[in-house]
Parts: sequence; C-alpha cells; structure tokens
Amino acid sequence: MNINIETMRHYQAPNNLLAERVILVTGASDGIGRVAAKTYAQLGATVLLLGRDLKKLEAVYDEIEAAGGAQPAIIPLNFSAAIAAEFEQLAINIEQEFGRLDGILHCAAMLGDITPLEMYNPDTWDEVMKVNLRAPFMLTQQLLPLLKKAPDASIIFMSSSVGRQARAFWGAYAVSKAGIENLTILLAEELAATSNIRVNCINPQATRTTMRAKAYPAEDPVNVPTAEQIMPMFSYLMGAESKGITGQSFDARDK
Repeated sequence: MNINIETMRHYQAPNNLLAERVILVTGASDGIGRVAAKTYAQLGATVLLLGRDLKKLEAVYDEIEAAGGAQPAIIPLNFSAAIAAEFEQLAINIEQEFGRLDGILHCAAMLGDITPLEMYNPDTWDEVMKVNLRAPFMLTQQLLPLLKKAPDASIIFMSSSVGRQARAFWGAYAVSKAGIENLTILLAEELAATSNIRVNCINPQATRTTMRAKAYPAEDPVNVPTAEQIMPMFSYLMGAESKGITGQSFDARDK
C-alpha cells in the first residue's frame, strides 16, 4: 500500500480514535512515554502505565484523570531486573482485569554509557540490553495471544538514528536499537499472514527529554522539539487508519 509519511507527521486524530481500546505504554513515567500515554488517553483509550518509578506513574495517572480520560492502570515493573515469570503474570493480569489489549507502545529505554567500547562496563552493557531489547521482546511475546484477539492491534517500537547507522561511542544503546529495528521487521513478517497485528518502529529523532539532555549536555533544550510535537505519528500508527502498514521504520519528523 502507498504510505504517505507526511500524512502521519501532520495527522489530526479524531477525539474518539482510540475509544474502547486498551493500550499499554512502557516508560510511561517520563519523556515520550508520558506524553504518549496522556495523548492516547485524550483519544479515548484506557491506558496501562508501565514503568519503574511509582510516584511518577501516579502523577501521570492523576493528570489523565484530571483531564477527563478513562481511568488508567499502573503497572510498576523494573525491566532491568524483571524475570520471565513477571512478564507472564503481567499478561495474565491484563487479560483478567481488562479482557483485551489493542496495542503496545514500547518507550522504556536506558541510555547507558557514551564511551569507547574498550572502556564499556559489561554490567552496564547487560542492563541496557535487558531494558532496551530483552524486555520488549519478552513483554511482546507474552502479550501476543491477547493482541491476536483484537480486531486490529498495533505494536510500536522505539528506534533511534544510531540504531540504523552505528555511531562511535554509543555502545550498547546503538546495538540495542539496531536489534529493535530487526525485531520490528522479523515480528511483522511472522505475524502478517496469521494475525491482524501490525508492527512498526518510530525514530523520534531529537526530542526534549531527560535522556536527550544526558546524551547532549551542551545542547540548549529550547532548540529541541518537544514530545508533543511528534505525537501525530504515534497516534496515527496506533489507530485503525494505519491498518495494512507493518514492518516499517519511520522518522517522526522530516529532519
């Protein structure tokens, strides 16, 4: 099918785009995940807020309720320490409490060290891989049976420019995001003929977040676009109008 990227980037979502849908957002306590969770709630979704900082998750929960959104749910989970049984139980809990799942937005991520590989701490490497690659795989794997029951479901992974073209000193983060790019294609191809699930990837590019500030400490955040500015693509790919688009990796902005 023809894919108009500019339509995605400037998409004006109807207020009921995600009505009666249940959407899981990881990394929902901060940054892009927080903004996306609030955006999806404004569009009618029941949002499941997953993250490791309970107080921040509670703040997002309160903001959604104050804005008149459907009552969200909080799922505290530390990806760097989570074991297989916790992902399995999470899937069971979602099915028992909500009976459905219509989408996942994978925003949780860890930057790790920006340093030469010869100096990279192996423990940090392992932790970055757990958060950025292992957890999205395991979480998605456990939730696939529930997603397959949805009329049309969407999985969105978060990529990075350094995941497409490796950049010196970006270490485990770059390698993990390259894995996400390939995971997107692999999963999309496996599900294309057997389900109504579409799987895509978004590179948010430079966005005003805490992680961005850590990676570029000398950068003036005023000159960096906000997470709100890239939400049109996140809304489009989560909504039903993106049916048929799968296995793709998109830039959230044109530059």
